Amino acid sequence: IRDNNLGGIILFAENLSSPAQIVALNHELQMAAKASRLQRPLFISVDQEGGRVARLPRADSTPMSGNMAIGATYRRHGVKFAVASGEVLGAELVALGFNVNHAPTVDVNTNPKNPVINVRAFGESPQLVAELGTAQLKAIQEQGIVATLKHFPGHGDTSVDSHTGLPRVDHSLSQIHQNDLAPFKHAIERGEAKMIMTAHIQYPALDPSTMTTKDGSAMIRPATMSKTILLDLLRGELGFDGLIVTDALDMAGISDFIEPTEAVIQTFAAGADLALMPLKIRQ
Repeated sequence: IRDNNLGGIILFAENLSSPAQIVALNHELQMAAKASRLQRPLFISVDQEGGRVARLPRADSTPMSGNMAIGATYRRHGVKFAVASGEVLGAELVALGFNVNHAPTVDVNTNPKNPVINVRAFGESPQLVAELGTAQLKAIQEQGIVATLKHFPGHGDTSVDSHTGLPRVDHSLSQIHQNDLAPFKHAIERGEAKMIMTAHIQYPALDPSTMTTKDGSAMIRPATMSKTILLDLLRGELGFDGLIVTDALDMAGISDFIEPTEAVIQTFAAGADLALMPLKIRQ
């Protein structure tokens, strides 16, 4: 960090053992950034969604049921539990020295066989996901944490996990706008979206252009590497003016097809601001 002017760190459960250790670690990370040539504070991020995806030690953080359970309460309680969970997530993270949370997940889970989103989604209704996702997003950010909407333009109708392969969504343009993009559009229009994470997913209706893989074959560009999706659609059409962060570039949806250096080049060429985990750094 000190020698290479890194912009951010993401921590996982393996890095986090107790509140005292987490506070000390995050402080040391920021001191290293302060000693770098740039002298800029780090983004210190974590995937603390609540429910199935939770990185903080469970004995020392508030256990939650997750987004689908919150979605099940919507008819009776509206956004009450989305707000309450967001407040707790944000308050616990800021107390530990984090400043970015890669949550909430606002994918509209229309595929019951989805292997990676499923209970991480608020539900299968775009309107329900939009309202609950934006409410949780706002609540997290009101605690002093930058929250991240993910995974743009939508990971809800996939049967492949982008950690292990490259999913493809063959929705029509009308389906994409009415379903997949609706939660992102809702949050952007209300001025709540500060950071959005890209998805390693092919969306041929949005961008059918191809790129060359490391074995020399052609493949449709995933959203993470699509200027049409990130700049023309997200920036231009939807009017998003916050930060675009990629999903982890070491996931198989990217790393199986593109070499790490080329992945970073393609990511920035497409319009992303932050390249997440282009390679592993170990001490």
